[in-house]
Amino acid sequence: MAAEVMLMNEIEAKAASMAIDLNIDFNSIQLPRGEDCGIVSDDEDVYHDDQLEFDSGFGNVIVVDNLPVVPREKFEKLEGVIRKIYSQIGVIKEDGLWMPVDPETKKTLGYCFIEYNTPQEAELAKEKTNGYKLDRAHIFAVNMFDDFDKYMRVPDEWAPPEIKPYTPGENLQKWLTDEKARDQFVIRAGTDTEVLWNDARQSKTELVYKRSYWTESFVQWSPLGTYLATVHRQGAAVWGGANTFNRLMRYAHPQVKLIDFSPGEKFLVTYSSHEPSNPHDANVRVVINIFDVRTGKVMRDFKGSADEFTIGGAGGVAGVSWPVFRWGGGKEDKYFAKLGKNMISVYETETFSLIDKKSLKVENVVDFSWSPTDPILALFVPELGGGNQPARVSLVQVPSKVELRQKNLFSVSDCKMYWQSNGEYLAVKADRYTKTKKSTYTGFELFRIKERDIPIEVLELDNKNDKIIAFAWEPKGHRFAVVHGDNPRPDISFYSMKSSHNLGRVSKLTTLKGKQANALFWSPGGRFIVLAGLKGFNGQLEFFNVDELETMATAEHFMATDIEWDPTGRYVATAVTSVHEMENGFNIWSFHGKLLYRILKDHFFQFLWRPRPPSFLSAEKEEEILKYLKKYSKKYDAEDQDVSMLLSEQDREKRRMLKEEWEKWISEWRRASEEEKLERQKLRDGEASDEEEEYEAKEVE
Repeated sequence: MAAEVMLMNEIEAKAASMAIDLNIDFNSIQLPRGEDCGIVSDDEDVYHDDQLEFDSGFGNVIVVDNLPVVPREKFEKLEGVIRKIYSQIGVIKEDGLWMPVDPETKKTLGYCFIEYNTPQEAELAKEKTNGYKLDRAHIFAVNMFDDFDKYMRVPDEWAPPEIKPYTPGENLQKWLTDEKARDQFVIRAGTDTEVLWNDARQSKTELVYKRSYWTESFVQWSPLGTYLATVHRQGAAVWGGANTFNRLMRYAHPQVKLIDFSPGEKFLVTYSSHEPSNPHDANVRVVINIFDVRTGKVMRDFKGSADEFTIGGAGGVAGVSWPVFRWGGGKEDKYFAKLGKNMISVYETETFSLIDKKSLKVENVVDFSWSPTDPILALFVPELGGGNQPARVSLVQVPSKVELRQKNLFSVSDCKMYWQSNGEYLAVKADRYTKTKKSTYTGFELFRIKERDIPIEVLELDNKNDKIIAFAWEPKGHRFAVVHGDNPRPDISFYSMKSSHNLGRVSKLTTLKGKQANALFWSPGGRFIVLAGLKGFNGQLEFFNVDELETMATAEHFMATDIEWDPTGRYVATAVTSVHEMENGFNIWSFHGKLLYRILKDHFFQFLWRPRPPSFLSAEKEEEILKYLKKYSKKYDAEDQDVSMLLSEQDREKRRMLKEEWEKWISEWRRASEEEKLERQKLRDGEASDEEEEYEAKEVE
C-alpha cells in the first residue's frame, strides 16, 4: 500500500511539472471509433447486434398529448396549469416546457414537450400523469420522447421474423457430474473474483475460473446454483457454462444496488434508488424491475418513493426493506408478495398482476413470511388499543385467501416467525410483558402445519426470563436449538417436536450449560450443528452431534465473521472478511471439526458455496442408501485409501527433496570451509583447528 501511495505521489508531481490536470471524468472520455487500446470489451458483441436500440439522448423528455387547444390569449394560463402539475414531480429545465402553436390559426396544437433534469423524473412523470383527467374532455396521454423514435422505425409492411436454426445450449449443470463429487465456491478478494473446487481430500483448492473486476460490488449464486450473478453500473448479468463461465444474459438497470432471485431461478429482481434532483424534495426514488432470467425481458416494474417500500423488514438501502418482494409457493415461483400499509399485496407470475385484482386487507399488519414449500402466508398483527385488541398470528392460504388458523397473543411486545425448511412446523417467538409491564419474557407458539386443524403448542423455557439470543430449526428435521441466557456464557437447549412417548408433543432433549456461543449453524442434512461464538466470542467453534448429544470437537477461528456449511453437509467454511484488517481469509473444516486447510487472502470480501438443486432421489431411496451404506462405502473407502497413500507418497517425496536440499547446502559450506582453511590459519597465527573449545580466551589491555 505504501509503495502504491509513493508511486501515485511521483505521478502527481510529474503531472504538476508538466501542467497536466489529473482530475479527469473518465465517463466523459470517448475513444475514436474502432479503437479499443488492445483491450476487448465485455460488451464487444453489443456493437455487432443489429437489433440494439441506442439511446437518442432525449430520455429526460416527455410528450403530453390531449391538451386543450387554446388561442394566444389563453396560452399563458394553460402553460401555468401544465407547469404547476409537472413541476410537482421533478425539476423542469429552464425553457424546458414547449407548447407548439399553429402558425396559421395561432392556436396551440394540443400537445407539449417537457424536459426534466433526469430520465428518472421523466419516467415518473409519465407513470404518474398518463391518464390524468384535466377535465371531462381532456385526459392526458403521456409518452417518452424516445418512444416516438422507436415507433417511427417500425416498417410499414409486416415481414415474417427470421427463423434461426436451433443450436443446443451448454449443460449448465455439468459441474454436478464431477467424478470426485466435489463442491464449488466463489471468493472475492481485492479486485479478483475466483470460482474454486473444494478438493478436501487433497487439502487444497483447484481453480475453475478467475477474473479481475468481474463485478463492481458483489456476486451472488442463484438458489439452485445454475447461475452466478454480477452487479454493474449499467445493470446485472448472469454467468454459467459447462466448463467455464460465459455471460448468459444481461439485465439493463442503471445504478442497480441489490438483486434477488426467485427460489426456482425463473425470475431476477433488481433494485436501485435515486436521489431527487430537486433539493426541496426529500423523497428518494426507488425503481424495482422483475426480469425473466432466461429471456432478459422485464415482466413487471415498480416505481415510487422510498416511503412506499419501507414498511416492515430490515436491511436494504435508503431505509427500504430487502427483499421488498418475498416469493411463495416453493420452487414453482408462482407467487410473490409485498408488505404495504394495512395490506399485503400478493401477485401471481402468470400475469404479474394482483390475485383477484386486489390486495389482502389486514389492518396494522407489520410482518409476514411464506411457507418454504406451500402457498401459505404467516402474518403478524401487533397489539392495539393499549391491549384491548390482542396481537395475532394468522395462516392464510393463497390464492383463495382463506384463513387456515389464527392465534391471539396477549401482552406481546414483539414477535418473530421461523419456518422449518420442509414447511412442517412454524415457530413463533413471542416477547411478552410481565404484569408490571416493566420487563419482558419469551415463549414459543409451535404450529404443526401438516397435521389436522393445525394444532398449536406453547413452549416456555425452564427459566422463562432468559433472553433468547438465537433460534434455528434442524433442516428437514423435527428438532430445533435455542441459545438463551443473560450470562456472558449462555446455555444452549435442544428440543424435539416428536417425543419418544408422544409423537405430537414437544420435548427437551438436553441443555448445554455455559457455552461460548451466540449463533447456530445446522448442517443442511441435519444431525450435526456448529455452535459458534462470533463477535465478542472471537470465533469459538464447537462441532456437536445432536443424535448422540456429544461434542465432536472444539476449535477457534480467531475473529471469524462468517460461517457456512457446504450444500452436502460434509464441510464447513469459516471466514474472516475485510471487516477486520488482520487475518483475512478462510478455513475449511470437516463436519466433525478437523481443520483441513487454510488460505489467507488480503482484502477478503466474500465466500459463498455454490448451492445444489434438490436431489432426485425419493425419501425411500435415501433411506435404502443409508441402510446399505456400508456396502456402498467400501468403494469410497478404497478411493480414500488410495488418496491417503498418494498424499503419504507426496509427503515422503517432499521430505526426501528437503533432505537432499539440506545435504547439498551442508556440502557446499564444507567445501567453502576447506577452501578458506589456509586463510583462516594465517589469521590465527598458524593455529589450524576450527574447534572453539581448544582455544583460551585472554583479555589484553
